[in-house]
Amino acid sequence: MPGTRADGSSPGAAERGKARAVLNRLIARYPDAHTALDYVDAWQLLVVTVLSAQTTDENVNRVAPILFERYPGPGDLADANPDEVERIIFSTGLYRPKTKSIISLAQDVEEMYDGDVPAELDELVKLRGVGRKTASVVLAEVWDIPAIAVDTHVRRVAGRLGLTGENDPNRIETDLRALYPVDTWSGLSMRFIQFGRDVCDARRPRCGGCEMFELCEWPGRHEAAGTSPR
Repeated sequence: MPGTRADGSSPGAAERGKARAVLNRLIARYPDAHTALDYVDAWQLLVVTVLSAQTTDENVNRVAPILFERYPGPGDLADANPDEVERIIFSTGLYRPKTKSIISLAQDVEEMYDGDVPAELDELVKLRGVGRKTASVVLAEVWDIPAIAVDTHVRRVAGRLGLTGENDPNRIETDLRALYPVDTWSGLSMRFIQFGRDVCDARRPRCGGCEMFELCEWPGRHEAAGTSPR
């Protein structure tokens, strides 16, 4: 059965065809799309995803090994001295709220799941600081469980391409779920995210030569590409 979008409608054949064309081009560009954050298990990915807010993945990857060497698992971090954690993650920015978040997260994983990160969306979002986006990243990346994470890149790219007219991340997720087969979900977000970083930049999109140009519905694409509408 075709999925329904956030407004209750179902995508038509032409819309599904366009969505498929977008995905085919993304797969050609990024045949093996995964997060740039370094991790060895679900617990580490949860933590580095929290640390990645408003900083670069490279910055997090420099800090994370130090953090995990000092606090290998959720039980260790749950009892950590906040001042020491703050010193370790200082360079990621927002170090005080991030410290509070990852310690609370560790405590929840310990108390609610005996130190094991759950592999279910409904359980993951019960953890403090874990929303649908973070939970979906972990499910797709660690266990290849079908999930679509919607961040600012996914929202921008999907909107410009006309795959959704929604602004709310949950409604965008619903629209993308309606357009794409379940077996494509786990790699979808990372391809959108990487394309948003490499090509479909928020301020300076590289529309000239973009393989999505004829599929794109963003009004500024011709100006950005230096071309005229036909």
